[in-house]
Amino acid sequence: MPRQKALEHYQGEAVDMQRDVLRRLMERGGASEYGRNHLLGNTLSYEDFARNVPVNTYEELKQDIDRMRHGEADVLWPGTVRWFAKSSGTTNDKSKFIPVSHEGLHHIHYAGGFDVVAAYLRNHPDSRLFDGKGLILGGSHSPNYNISNSLVGDLSAILIENINPLVNLVRVPTKRTALLSDFEVKRDRIAEECLNKNVTNVSGVPSWMLSVLVRVLELSGKQHLEEVWPNLEVFFHGGIAFTPYRPQYEKIITSPSMRYMETYNASEGFFGIQDDPSDASMLLMTDYDVFYEFIPMDEFEREKPTVVPLEGVEVGRNYAMVITTSCGLWRYLIGDTVRFTSKDPYKFIITGRTKYFINAFGEELIMENAEQGLAYACRETGAEVSEYTAAPVFMDSHAKCRHQWLIEFSKAPDDLKRFGNLLDRKLQEVNSDYEAKRFHDITLQPLEIVKAREGLFNDWLKLNGKLGGQHKVPRLSNSRKNMEELLQLNEQERI
Repeated sequence: MPRQKALEHYQGEAVDMQRDVLRRLMERGGASEYGRNHLLGNTLSYEDFARNVPVNTYEELKQDIDRMRHGEADVLWPGTVRWFAKSSGTTNDKSKFIPVSHEGLHHIHYAGGFDVVAAYLRNHPDSRLFDGKGLILGGSHSPNYNISNSLVGDLSAILIENINPLVNLVRVPTKRTALLSDFEVKRDRIAEECLNKNVTNVSGVPSWMLSVLVRVLELSGKQHLEEVWPNLEVFFHGGIAFTPYRPQYEKIITSPSMRYMETYNASEGFFGIQDDPSDASMLLMTDYDVFYEFIPMDEFEREKPTVVPLEGVEVGRNYAMVITTSCGLWRYLIGDTVRFTSKDPYKFIITGRTKYFINAFGEELIMENAEQGLAYACRETGAEVSEYTAAPVFMDSHAKCRHQWLIEFSKAPDDLKRFGNLLDRKLQEVNSDYEAKRFHDITLQPLEIVKAREGLFNDWLKLNGKLGGQHKVPRLSNSRKNMEELLQLNEQERI
């Protein structure tokens, strides 16, 4: 396969690829209003680009995006953009509408999907992937006309809506079912439609896919998924960390030949693929219509932080990712944080969100720490975590401060206090700032675990209109807003 050969050039040539991408984006984008206003037509180097174009959040591009949604052409990108991916608003609680241009659709999103298959087949040439069908779990928002004939939907729904009709011959469920907006109805329909199909691969967000697969087992009366789909060989997953869900998948899929492959695809673009099964880090996709820059997280709150292109990153340092794409996102802060594990080729892991952390007392706890801590506590106790969130308790009635964790277990530990102690110990081990604040319980008291009732997080998402699809539970927060809502709901009967 030619693309498999092309992926080999990522080693040693990624920086040159990125320069070509930036040149292409500036030449094409220079024909837009934004490009003219920021002198992209006169920009010859990265230094000129960085000087002329500011780093942007969604709020800073929102006015232009709203104009595009009203049908205006040549605003952030040449031509008229018809599709907009509705984001669940993980950096704030408002919906975001991410433009998806024709170029972005094909040169970023579909390119990523194609490369996932290419990389998988390179690693597993004996695969029988195409002997059956792929179960692709789409979003919970069907595309719908919004304003001025612009179409809004979850990214996955947009991809399904625009995909080559021939692909529908090798995927399930039907397009009609895949685009249903009610996740609970859709889950049952997907399970019914797929029950007697030869499913060889599944793709989706781990939490929502697990819900579908459990329903398949309930309808089939079987204990393990390979009894329903004997040729199932791989789960292509992304969207949220897989670590907390792996034990649950391994419980319902016991086949030793089952494989798991992580991808990094978001409403804003497709960025990474786990190209080596023995390495948890992902290969950064450097020849799509995405130009990458990075802000060191220890400078993130500064008024003028350092911003570096790909060649400026350091292995082991935590960065906020900035992207420029052919969808008209110019130096856009996506909200994710990454850490590079290698520079030849450029490989990385997702460490969290720029706003998904707890730093109420200088502890700088990030999602990567949380996932490591929970994985350790689960391994030591045999527990399994379904969902969780954590927030600070700034001061209780005894003038004590601590972290409060609300955890929904699919398999609860025998001793909740021991589970909390193990989690706390691992957090101190992987985060020196947290360890310092926990020293002798002076600043931070031992963390508190609150056991969530079954279905709590799904009920909360449902009440907030965010059940299914690409919506995610906020894992860590400096605010207690979500925690207070969840604790109150935890006292009520299941919806």
